[in-house]
Amino acid sequence: MTRRGWVETAALVCLAVLLLAVGAALRPLVAADDRPAPLVLTDTEVGFAQDMLAHHNQALLMAQRLDSGVDPTIRALAQQISDTQRTEIGMLLGWLRMAEALAINPQPMAWMHADRSETTDHHHTGPATSATATTSAAMPGMATQAELDALAAARGADAESLFLQLMRRHHYGGIQMAQAAERQLSSGIVKQAARDMLDTQSREIGVLGLLLSRS
Repeated sequence: MTRRGWVETAALVCLAVLLLAVGAALRPLVAADDRPAPLVLTDTEVGFAQDMLAHHNQALLMAQRLDSGVDPTIRALAQQISDTQRTEIGMLLGWLRMAEALAINPQPMAWMHADRSETTDHHHTGPATSATATTSAAMPGMATQAELDALAAARGADAESLFLQLMRRHHYGGIQMAQAAERQLSSGIVKQAARDMLDTQSREIGVLGLLLSRS
């Protein structure tokens, strides 16, 4: 190859390298990023999803610990509650994953406590009593470990009565949480989900109360 040929070849190679470099630099500007952007949720939405996830998980645990030999009507209600809350657990987990948030709340119920404090300030109802402060420090409606153990050990009518009492209290707690989220959020999928939970759990509380009155 002549000297001129070498020069032309080298020039072409340099031009190709330059074009590759320019193309790599411009690619982020002209090519869409295939990775989806994280779902943007407010602190209240994330806190509600995290805490309702924990709340729902205990409802599944109570249904699992119910004696399999109880009345078929109560067994069917427990299964219905379990199916509904398992579906909602999947929804809550999906939101948290898309928002790149933890599944466990490092500050449980902080979002709801803020709502209560704000409500108290706005209505000038005065400072909370020590009993109120103690209650607000825990997730509403949750069963203790001793109560869960008692449910697992109970059989027959005792198991039916204890399950209905614990689940009704649990649902009342879930309703408190959903009401707090619904008050704080102006719109969006989390607010709508809170409303749906209010509706579903209110109807189930009615059935739980009816069954308790017959036991």
